[in-house]
Amino acid sequence: MAATGMAFTVVPRHILGQAAGQPAPSDKLNIAGIGVGGKGSSDMDSVNSQNIVALCDVDWRHAARTFRNYPKAKQYKDYRKMLDEMDKQIDAVVVATPDHTHAIISMAAIKRGKHVFCQKPLTHTVFEARELAKAAREKKVATQMGNQGQAEDGPRRLREMIWDGAIGPVREVHVWTDRPNRGLTDVYWPQGVDRPKDTPAVPDTLDWDLFIGPAPVRPYHPMYHPFAWRGWWDFGTGALGDIGCHSLDPVFRALKLGHPASFQACSTLVNKETYPLGSMVTYDFPARGEMVPVKLTWYDGGLKPARPEILEDGATMGDNGTLYIGDKGMILDGRIIPEARRKEYKRPEPSIPSSPGHYEEWIAACKGGKPAGSNFDWAGPLAEVVLLGNVALRLDLKEKVLRHKLMWDPEAFKITNLPEANQYLHTEYRQGWSL
Repeated sequence: MAATGMAFTVVPRHILGQAAGQPAPSDKLNIAGIGVGGKGSSDMDSVNSQNIVALCDVDWRHAARTFRNYPKAKQYKDYRKMLDEMDKQIDAVVVATPDHTHAIISMAAIKRGKHVFCQKPLTHTVFEARELAKAAREKKVATQMGNQGQAEDGPRRLREMIWDGAIGPVREVHVWTDRPNRGLTDVYWPQGVDRPKDTPAVPDTLDWDLFIGPAPVRPYHPMYHPFAWRGWWDFGTGALGDIGCHSLDPVFRALKLGHPASFQACSTLVNKETYPLGSMVTYDFPARGEMVPVKLTWYDGGLKPARPEILEDGATMGDNGTLYIGDKGMILDGRIIPEARRKEYKRPEPSIPSSPGHYEEWIAACKGGKPAGSNFDWAGPLAEVVLLGNVALRLDLKEKVLRHKLMWDPEAFKITNLPEANQYLHTEYRQGWSL
């Protein structure tokens, strides 16, 4: 190579010690997208440094923009047909379907040895999260959940502050979101509502039976698709599932949390169709090494903790936020309060390396690099804990949950003091569908 120029070299995988069939770092992956009409559209744009070879969506009108952007990709409505026909042409899949089909689609890909990027909250049920992480580990595929914030520098600086003792031992954390509301005057999607009574015609571009997938059959309605499925028990995971894997991830990393010893919940009116308009879920975590026990409380629907007395006048808590409470002070959305403690504290030099990017982590892992930051060994347990909160919101358990904390045994995979709650750790699939 001349001194005045540079050249890129494609290194054969056997020289790099790559396993047979695993792309070398300088090769391009063949990626298929499943659920590409909503968030999946930007997901595909985020991995388009690789070869986009197939696109699958149950609603081709909703997916039309993504289809236009990748005209060479083969188009499908049924992911099963796509995996059957293109098995040898696909290295990895991106799954961004409604929550209730995350696990069955991701599992189908994993069983074929495909690498998987799956949007948050990873799965619809606690059981699915456990099984998906186990399968990915056994198949040794590269995985990543779509909680992109974990790759940012802000959560890394937060961890360094917490570990440096910036506010002393942390005993409480409060995390809140306005969702499903959009501020005080609008909503992202409906919750606290009953099933619609009218039955409009199914759009001619939508395969409604494939959308339903493993869920119980019900008539089509635009209150479910597109996007509004998030608030329905059969299809989504509510505000906690939507935002929890984003907002709780930094807390779990900073405080080195695992499974809670117990959890409980209360909410506004709830029914068997949709999640409540607002809820509070509290998790109690035991001590971890030198870290003290911590109580973590989640709020949604515009609920939030009381304003701290030490917060300066005029400072806002925002529609979405996180408050860490320690023995020496608090951290509100990355900022130490009170001001006196903030001024006297000297931040440590950054020590946790930056990420190359959330999607870049996964692509590198697919090519034999280190595991991505939210690989399923991390994302699976996180999703389990998030989704436990929804178990405590079930209408059938509401009165009993108000009288008891639910005691959780992660090794036995059961709620020990209210056996009837265990039925909600998973759901029964419609005939013809399986994990």
